[in-house]
Amino acid sequence: MTEILKDATAKGAHGADLELTARVQTLLADIEARGEVAVREMSAKFDSWEPEQFRLTGEEIETIVAGVDPATVEDIRFAQTQIRTFAQAQLESLSDIEVETLPGVTLGHKNIPVSAVGAYVPGGRYPMVASAHMSVLTAKVAGVPRVAACTPPINGAMPAETVTAMHLAGADEIYLLGGVQAVASLALGTEFVDPVDLLVGPGNAFVAEAKRQLYGRVGIDLLAGPTETLLLADDTVDGEICATDLLGQAEHGPTSPAVLLTTSRQLGLDTIAEVERQLQYLPTADIAGKSWADYGRVIVCEENAEMLAMANELAFAHVQVMTNDDDYFLENLTNYGALFLGPMTNVSYGDKVIGTNHTLPTMGAARYTGGLWVGKFLKTVTYQECTEAASVEIGNYCSRLCAIEKFWGHKQQADLRLRRFGGRNTGLGAEC
Repeated sequence: MTEILKDATAKGAHGADLELTARVQTLLADIEARGEVAVREMSAKFDSWEPEQFRLTGEEIETIVAGVDPATVEDIRFAQTQIRTFAQAQLESLSDIEVETLPGVTLGHKNIPVSAVGAYVPGGRYPMVASAHMSVLTAKVAGVPRVAACTPPINGAMPAETVTAMHLAGADEIYLLGGVQAVASLALGTEFVDPVDLLVGPGNAFVAEAKRQLYGRVGIDLLAGPTETLLLADDTVDGEICATDLLGQAEHGPTSPAVLLTTSRQLGLDTIAEVERQLQYLPTADIAGKSWADYGRVIVCEENAEMLAMANELAFAHVQVMTNDDDYFLENLTNYGALFLGPMTNVSYGDKVIGTNHTLPTMGAARYTGGLWVGKFLKTVTYQECTEAASVEIGNYCSRLCAIEKFWGHKQQADLRLRRFGGRNTGLGAEC
């Protein structure tokens, strides 16, 4: 029987925040109406940032990169090598195809990079340097010709490491601009930036809502909510490692769910105790502690199959498996953003350096989509070609099928080919 050792005290953050929606709608309308003037006002108000221009020049970028600790630059390069290697392998798994489905009928598809991508790299409390790798670099591996990247100033200062990562990742344009004003500028275009075709990258609730409202006018990577982490564990591991991995993701924000499913009641109890111990010294305990108190859960299951079923129902972004049969979960889990197998890996590796992408589906979206990857920056488009004889064969079927649907204009397209290439006296244009 399932036993809940710790349950969430707050409801899931899945419902619409109508006040937030209205505020973002107002901001977007203002930017669309007044352009750069509105953007400058918002930048000054929200970020205390009023530069002469938002776009960094080549000289400014060179100066910033040169001022970063060389060891930090090397660490950034290492991480980017891992992300690039995996993204390149993913790209190589995708192929253009062409097939003759009938004699004279040629069908194919091509993978074409999006022309322009806007990449948002979050700042604020957490300057997410790694997001530059995940968005900018992956887009460039896909072959995107233009990547415009934005990141906010941090307390009115230059986020040098983030700018360095954006530059090394291959960003064609770098703007020091944050929040709604950043993603709106990229999507809508202003006096200082041309519009893009696709927006990617994580951000706070305002950024996420702005992307949601802009979706359709531009593409987006996915609809993002608070990050989620799920541990599936048994007595092959201990409470310290479980607590560490739960809190390591709970620190993202006060509404970030961190859940442990386990077949060991003792492990569940040990994990709860260890979480409380670690919160005594964790520098981000103010955030992680609230997240754990409100959204943390520890559930004891009877067997692996029960953990599997519950994990597939939750459909979390991050799923970490530490059991005596990790392969069982690899083979049978279907709803997750990214999977981390065994105690030797963890979500932080995926977030920062190992090579997989950290922009992942939340709020149950893992039921129908994966996360950001090189294929997101590609449009898979189709083409077709017929010989005269094939056009006649296909045309006969098409003409009859169009008549069933009463699409007479469609039928005429088929009938014209039957007259031209098949010598048939048919259709509305036939001579009677």
